[in-house]
Order: sequence, then structure tokens, then C-alpha cells
Amino acid sequence: MKKNNWKKYALGLVSASALVLAACSGSGTESSDSGSTNGGGSADGELHISVDAGYVDYVNDIKADFEKEHDVTIKVTERDMFEQLEALSLDGPAGSAPDVMMSAYDRIGPLGQQGHIAEVTLGNEEQYDDTDKAQVTIDGKIFGEPAVIETLVLYYNKDLIDQAPETFKDVEALAKDEKYDFAGEAGKNTGFLAKWTDFYFSYGLVAGYGGYVFGDNGTDPTDIGLNNDGAVEAITYATDWFQNVWPQGMKDITSSDAFITDQFLAGKVAAFIGGPWQAADLKEAGVNYGVATIPTLDNGEEYQAFGGGKGWVVSNYSKNKEVAQEWLDYVTTAENQNKFYDETNEIPANQESRMYATDQKDELTTAVIEQYQEAQPMPNIPEMAEVWTGAENLMFDAASGNKTPKESADDAVKLISESIEQKYTN
Repeated sequence: MKKNNWKKYALGLVSASALVLAACSGSGTESSDSGSTNGGGSADGELHISVDAGYVDYVNDIKADFEKEHDVTIKVTERDMFEQLEALSLDGPAGSAPDVMMSAYDRIGPLGQQGHIAEVTLGNEEQYDDTDKAQVTIDGKIFGEPAVIETLVLYYNKDLIDQAPETFKDVEALAKDEKYDFAGEAGKNTGFLAKWTDFYFSYGLVAGYGGYVFGDNGTDPTDIGLNNDGAVEAITYATDWFQNVWPQGMKDITSSDAFITDQFLAGKVAAFIGGPWQAADLKEAGVNYGVATIPTLDNGEEYQAFGGGKGWVVSNYSKNKEVAQEWLDYVTTAENQNKFYDETNEIPANQESRMYATDQKDELTTAVIEQYQEAQPMPNIPEMAEVWTGAENLMFDAASGNKTPKESADDAVKLISESIEQKYTN
């Protein structure tokens, strides 16, 4: 995926449920010579597919065989994924929505429950594991076909350390190395950095110590596990980093991204936790970086970050659902997912294609695939929207000393619970 699209995607994962985008139709760019610009009301023999700019060439490259086999003309429209999803509720009833589009996994559940996307079947079911299936399933129904996987990884500077730290004991040793002392603040160190004031980044730590968002595999919003003993232990551990190791800039959620990147590019950071979308910037800057899985936690457990990605979905307003289903099955075959990886460098969900991607010996690809094995599917029920807001200060309140880790956790859970009760309880 192109650099800018990676950033848009990252933003979508962190706050997708909170995004309020203009639901205006007609902002897409036609990239095929055939058909009208309307979607859900496509003419017979036509399938309208809407994708981000980075996927237009890919769809055009593979569509010929499908068109021939199904006697259909595929019309491709370029439109930002989140804009397209937000516009669906208006474009669908108006008959101007596409038949097929892509969706971030955490949007699939709400869109399915709201009736905007259609229930589908997994034509390549044998190629998906339980995590893949969970990403596109809600209330026992499947509303998409997995296409892309992603999760957090560890970046490290190969000019500073010979190999990536394997445990958090190794990470803690970096924080004691004087060469990473922060010049602006006495006693502070930047050997290892992580944006733990951001819940998307800190959840892997919380989950690794036994905390969780919702019970029953992320489906029970009445059971919130962000203030259990394990979660409090994780917050306590992170608080020590914020108060005793990291510079003040790490507490600022709005600027800590830039702080981490600037310090890493300046050669002041040995390793940091980041997302796949950051690799392009590091490569462009000429940093001799490596990518690895996130180190094992001090309790012996793995860092269990959210597992995200995207899937192909069908508009519930489409008049071509049968052909749309055939496209979902076609575009997610191993052959086409291999092509997808070759053209976009994004990690395919198809298990056979993951093996193909691994065989290409790309560090980022390998790290994402290996880390994804420890990832937890992000809850895709609508109540997840309240977690992003409620957990916004989960780490900050403790890190700043305003509250104890226990108080911070209890207050966050209380806020989340109250918001869910107010908005989702009849």
C-alpha cells in the first residue's frame, strides 16, 4: 500500500468507529471505460467495485478472467474506503452505491448489523483460521471475506543494535544504556519507546497481562476486563516507563508519534513499537532499520496487540449479490492473493498466500505474519466505539500521576460501561 494510504488505514483502525465523514456520493473517480457512475442500480451484466487508489491497478489486472467466465463487465471506481463506507447508508437506498467494496474489519460488524452490507459465504473457507473468520463474523453470521491482515511490530535500528530484543528484559536493558540518555531531561532515556497513551498501541500490553476489552471473545459488552488485576498490573508497568524512564513528550498523545519518529531518525532510539504503515517513511528516510516481532513480556506472555486488516464486502442494496459473491470468492483465491501481495506489499489473509509472502524473505512481511499469530481480533460489535473514547485516558491518568493505576482503570471502565448503557440499552 502507498505511504499515504497506510496512514489513512492506521487512523481508521485506531478510531474507525468514531470517524464522522461526509456521506456524500459522487466523489469517486471512474477508472474504467465501461458503465455509468452509479452502483447499486448497476445495469444487468455489470459489477461495480469501489476501492482505494492503491488497489485500482490490481483489480483491473485480475478482472479479465472473471469478466469472461461470468459474462459481466467490471466497473472500477477509485474512492477512499472510509468515505465509501460512510456514504453507503445514503448511496445504497439512492441506487448509487457500488456492489462490492472493502471494509476495515472493525467496521464489518456494525455495517452488517445495521443492514448495509450483505451476509456472504466463505468460498475459500479452508484458507482461513479462527482469527480470520472472527474478523468478518458477528452474531454467527459472515459479512465479508478476509483479504488483508495487519498488526503492530517492533522496529529497531541495525546501526545501534545487532539484533532485535527478544524479551522486555532486553528492552529494559536498553533503557539503562547511557548512549540513549535524553539530553533535554536528566535521568530520562529513549532506548525503547512505545506510544502507550494510545489504547490501540497499549492494548497488546494490557492483554498480555490478562486484561481484555469484552468477554466471550469480544462479544459480551456487559463484561469489560480493562480493570481486572492483569490490566492494572500492565498499567502499573507502563506507568513506571512514563514516570521514571521516558521524557515528558511521551505522555502527549497528539505529538508522541512525531517525537518517536524524530528520535528514531536521529539515532537516539534503538527500538520502538509501531505499525506496518510506518515502514515506508523509515525507508524513505534512509534508516538502516529492521523489523521483528514484539518482545516477550516480563510475565512470560506474548504481546497481544489487536489484529486488524480489511475484507471484501457486498452492499446489501446491490442487485447483483450472486455475482458479487462470486467476485469475493475469486479475488481471495491463493493465486489472486499472491498477486495482491506482489502489487501492494500488503499481507494477504489467505493462509496459503501468507506462506507465499513469507517465502519472499521480507522482514516486515515476516514480522507481521508471526506477530499476527499472537494478535487478538478487535471486537467488531458497535459497542467498541465507546471503548476508544472511554479508554483514551486509561494510561495517561496513571502516567501523569493524576490517579493510581487502579483508579485510572476503574474510571475508564465506568465511563465505557455508562456510555454503552446509555446508547445501546433499550
